[in-house]
Amino acid sequence: MVGLLSNKTQKDKLKLGDHIYSWRHSYIYAHHGIYVGNGNVIHFTRGPGQEIGTGTVLDRFIFSSSLSNTSKPPCPICGDQSKSDGVISSCLDCFLYGGELYLFQYGVSPAMFLAKARGGTCTLAPSDPPGAVLHRAEYLLQNGFGAYNIFKNNCEDLAIYCKTGLIVFTKISVGRSGQAASFLAAAGAIVPSPLRFLTTSSPGLIAVGYGIYCITRVMSDIGVRGDVGRIPVERLVSEAATETPKED
Repeated sequence: MVGLLSNKTQKDKLKLGDHIYSWRHSYIYAHHGIYVGNGNVIHFTRGPGQEIGTGTVLDRFIFSSSLSNTSKPPCPICGDQSKSDGVISSCLDCFLYGGELYLFQYGVSPAMFLAKARGGTCTLAPSDPPGAVLHRAEYLLQNGFGAYNIFKNNCEDLAIYCKTGLIVFTKISVGRSGQAASFLAAAGAIVPSPLRFLTTSSPGLIAVGYGIYCITRVMSDIGVRGDVGRIPVERLVSEAATETPKED
């Protein structure tokens, strides 16, 4: 069992359909993907080739792709992926980009979920069987997953959808990913709240802020939020260009 404090794993432990990730830029954020076997990972990237205006200001500075190192020759397996964007397939080494390998956990208990204070490492939602996960990942590799957006449509969102088949169907949402929810929960804990008037002590303020952070994280998780539905991947792709997918 993956440890409580770390989801770190080894390459030889990977199974088909595993949701994996690797931290980037000194643990500021993580890049996520689906392991599809034979040392390959399907993942979603906002590369330099995507038009400005399709994402947020942060998208101009944070590229989820495994950027090629210009001081080294291109990967003999993947080639030069420095300008790639959208859903792509990379070898495991290019996906990791020198980082360590972590396994995203599904179906965790609420206690385990809250014990992992950093979002983007686990979810309360259960995973579908590997066959369904691989089908969705391969289909999205061929047909895309829409425009990359760091808060509403990112690499973790793609991996979670592949694993669960769940998608947010409301137009007003913060996306599906734990990373985005964690950032927004942290912001919500800092913004003044009526609950803060219940105490004026520093420990009390910290406790109230942490409580707001935990509640927001749980309520934003794909496994409990009420604005999600199970959408077949074929229907997701066909409706993506016209409207937000509706719940089955």
